[in-house]
Amino acid sequence: MATPPSWSGLNATAYAGPIGPPGTLIETVPLDPALSVRGASAAYRILYASIDQHDRPAVGTAAVFTPRTAAPQGGWPVIAWAHGTVGLGDDCTPSANARSPRDNEYLSHWLDQGYAVVAADYVGLGTPGLMSYLNARTTAHGIVDAVIAAHHMDLPLSPRWAVVGQSQGGGAAVATARWATEFSAGSGLDYRGVVATGTPAGVEAMVGQAGPQMTVPPNLDPIANAYAAYIVAALREARPDLNLDSALTPAGRAAADRAESVCVHELAAALADMTVPGFFSGPLAGIPGYLEAVDQFMGIPDAGFDRPIFLGVGLQDRDVPPDLTLRFHDRLVANGQPVVLKVYPDDDHSSTVLASMADSTPFLAARFAG
Repeated sequence: MATPPSWSGLNATAYAGPIGPPGTLIETVPLDPALSVRGASAAYRILYASIDQHDRPAVGTAAVFTPRTAAPQGGWPVIAWAHGTVGLGDDCTPSANARSPRDNEYLSHWLDQGYAVVAADYVGLGTPGLMSYLNARTTAHGIVDAVIAAHHMDLPLSPRWAVVGQSQGGGAAVATARWATEFSAGSGLDYRGVVATGTPAGVEAMVGQAGPQMTVPPNLDPIANAYAAYIVAALREARPDLNLDSALTPAGRAAADRAESVCVHELAAALADMTVPGFFSGPLAGIPGYLEAVDQFMGIPDAGFDRPIFLGVGLQDRDVPPDLTLRFHDRLVANGQPVVLKVYPDDDHSSTVLASMADSTPFLAARFAG
């Protein structure tokens, strides 16, 4: 039986109070010590203002961790952590659950390097509404607004910040990088760069082909069924006008319904006997406006970046096909974007996170040195 979430005295699942402009800090509480990470001196849970996938005022939550080292002159530089897939239900909210051993080690590494960490949950996780899974612009807004809000805390934080993410968070981090300067305009923040691993860039091309005859990458991990369910559930909620249910099988509709509340590992187990093509009774591309909606919802730009990008890819990744990141890198290069690619031949989706630290640590240090 899953451990129930701990809200640290700040349960915002039914929040109905004032919101304010994006980036407004609404409430701060100490984080339950059981939910902190090894490298943190202090940890907090915050509630802040953002906007949702319908461009309406919304709230998000985040954890804020400070390092054990004293703040340097000018304050601790900040890393925004973009987490991987946990699910869409409030019980899945990262700041209300213990971090995985891998994420504990990873976040502690950055804290040990002297960075403060702002770990957004994404709007809709632990707050009203449905988290808009793989929605590039909405997630980027939520991450930027969390960083702005953290700078309203009584903490010595530098305006210099970067974003680091894995899996769903790898896509979120790169999307945040594209719009960081624009979305933080007027806040005084100084965005420096991005580190992303397991990045699902270009997934919109696969989703555009969704249907009973679609081709799925070979050796894809069975967790892909859960990912598909989250994508369908989120897109269905964001664009009800498309009536996606009309092209889903009964099993596909049931999977999307469950995806709205069931966390990732439980959902993956429940959908283990499905296939991704089995979600669909017909090609979704036949729905008027579907392809444009998918591009608008989850497309990650491959141009317009104003700071360096680090992409780490494990060639044994069975969750996010490595070719997605490699092709995205090639498009960035073709468009003259400032990108560094590091390939880890023996690492999979998860192990690439820690394996990449040897390269991403000096990469970020150089970004903050200027």
